[in-house]
Amino acid sequence: MQTQHNIHNAYIHFERQQWANLRNNVELTLTLEDLQLLQGINESISIQEVVDIYLPLSRLLNLYVGAQQTRHTVRDQFLETKHEHVPYIIGIAGSVAVGKSTTARILQALLSRWPEHPSVALVTTDGFLHNNKYLIKHNLMHKKGFPESFHTKALIDFVAAIKSGKSSINAPVYSHLTYDILPNEKITIEKPDIVIIEGLNVLQTYINEPERPNKVFVSDFVDFSIFVDADPIMIKEWYLQRFLKFSAGAFTNPKAYFHTYSKMTQHQKINIASKIWDEINGVNLMQNILPTRDRANLILKKGYNHQVSSVKLRK
Repeated sequence: MQTQHNIHNAYIHFERQQWANLRNNVELTLTLEDLQLLQGINESISIQEVVDIYLPLSRLLNLYVGAQQTRHTVRDQFLETKHEHVPYIIGIAGSVAVGKSTTARILQALLSRWPEHPSVALVTTDGFLHNNKYLIKHNLMHKKGFPESFHTKALIDFVAAIKSGKSSINAPVYSHLTYDILPNEKITIEKPDIVIIEGLNVLQTYINEPERPNKVFVSDFVDFSIFVDADPIMIKEWYLQRFLKFSAGAFTNPKAYFHTYSKMTQHQKINIASKIWDEINGVNLMQNILPTRDRANLILKKGYNHQVSSVKLRK
């Protein structure tokens, strides 16, 4: 198969159909009902999208996981020891509203159907945001999602614990309804075969914490990283669409942090959403998220209606 790539580029470039051809007869194990449960609030991922994009990706990841398991066996034979089972970590990065969460959920569903690694955990880095009390105290509420709004040390300790083979690890939980960390809730990871970590900051190298003298990053523990990419103008449109759907749905709950937005006119909602994007999420994308794109092992480039138009795989 001919692939278009520049010899000076670190990636092999695949147009959509070229990538789809790499599926190699992998059977689709998701039903339409499964897919509907996995979709994001502003996305409508088709079965064809899963077949063309995510089945080849799940096949590739299955091969990578198998190769790592073989390496561990070789290492144990060399050392004449038996080490703890170490999960394979997949990181998924990208902008707010680009569809990271849906990508993560689809991959979790597909990878858990491969017999070699049936246990696949999914964690979002949102749980490692500082709580609102901390953000207000440090004047960071307007920087929520920026690197300084995360408890980076806690996140790194978490991924390091996964890689150490620890049997049971807890992670905090973030609520998009209350827009805050849930103080009495946690998710527990118990020796999965694969852990998918999804978030804005998976590939970032930000350091501004005195308790972190050593320059260790989340990506140091990630075995394979994916960046979900799209034109920033398109992502803003997706963000506006999502905001309007939330304002007509989740925001109508009196407990919702953004409940007042549900009472606004359509015009007011669009204006406030556009302002939030232009002053916060769009700035974060350009300053902190987009610069990490070329650190990824694989880049999914999205176009109209969240359809992936091309794929880049690091050589």
